[in-house]
Amino acid sequence: QVQLVESGGGLVQAGGSLRLSCAASGRTFSSYAMGWFRQASGKEREFVAAISWITWSAGRTYYADSVKGRFTISRDNAKNTVYLQMNSLKPEDTAVYYCAAYLKGRDTGPAMSNPYEYDYWGQGTQVTVSS
Repeated sequence: QVQLVESGGGLVQAGGSLRLSCAASGRTFSSYAMGWFRQASGKEREFVAAISWITWSAGRTYYADSVKGRFTISRDNAKNTVYLQMNSLKPEDTAVYYCAAYLKGRDTGPAMSNPYEYDYWGQGTQVTVSS
């Protein structure tokens, strides 16, 4: 069982930055691929970014095209934490952001971006970007 708690959301002006954190419980954090998804009001949940659990792939990362070059996902296995650094924020980035864990996730883009592959989810943190 893994519990995930997101933090770092808030209100920011367009062009600004936020860093989201997701703290995970449990001893096997390093065995989980970690992902960030978001859901805007009235829309489906969508993939944002993910990071591999596989050591030899040096934490391979995956990004949605809409955030590539602006967002960076990283993980600190010693702290059981995954981060999402969000720069150059746009109003269309406004959403609830969810952290998710995927046990020994398959290190491919289609797998890592598929929310149905993930085993555990956090409660979400609201990010609002004003224009």
